[in-house]
Amino acid sequence: MKRFMSGVLLLGVSASLCGCGYHLAGHSNALPKSIHVIAVPALENKTSTYRIEQKLTAATIHEFLAKTTYHVVSDPNAGDAVLRGKVVSLDVTPLLFQTTPGTPATPTTPATASSAQATAMLVTIKCEVTLTERATDKVLYHSDNFLFRNEYQLAAFQPSTSGTTSNASQASVSSFFQEGDPALDRMARDFAQRLVAAVTENY
Repeated sequence: MKRFMSGVLLLGVSASLCGCGYHLAGHSNALPKSIHVIAVPALENKTSTYRIEQKLTAATIHEFLAKTTYHVVSDPNAGDAVLRGKVVSLDVTPLLFQTTPGTPATPTTPATASSAQATAMLVTIKCEVTLTERATDKVLYHSDNFLFRNEYQLAAFQPSTSGTTSNASQASVSSFFQEGDPALDRMARDFAQRLVAAVTENY
């Protein structure tokens, strides 16, 4: 009975992971056995978000090294396979807002306007991705519409003093892409995990 219950529990956990759409990189490798070195040149950035391709490329390389047995190089001529990608679009949509009411004027202090700030963002990234075997030019994986979408809580943000949701959204989106925002690093890691799993498992 204990063995049966353990099996049922294991199946339940596996089903829940599949239901959430997450895959473990390297769980079932679909790449040819002849591939040992993967070249990952910098992704192209077709968006207006400055240096986002550097974050995503670095995270992808780290994910390959951490979760697979492949060696990774940046030179396309030095790999058994070459992974090329293009960031086509990147959208950040505020999901949750926190508002701070204004204060009326007093004889000693001026009135302050109400403010609004986003506390959570929905990030959507669309990419074109191709993995090609260099010796044969065979396409091992390709997607014109590789879509990554996830929600992130903002660690820190500056409220807008204009009192308008539009300006608050713009300020929050701008703060999300600050170099030191932990949410941006989490987004890059999550993106890389999804990309590496897609390429190696071909799903």
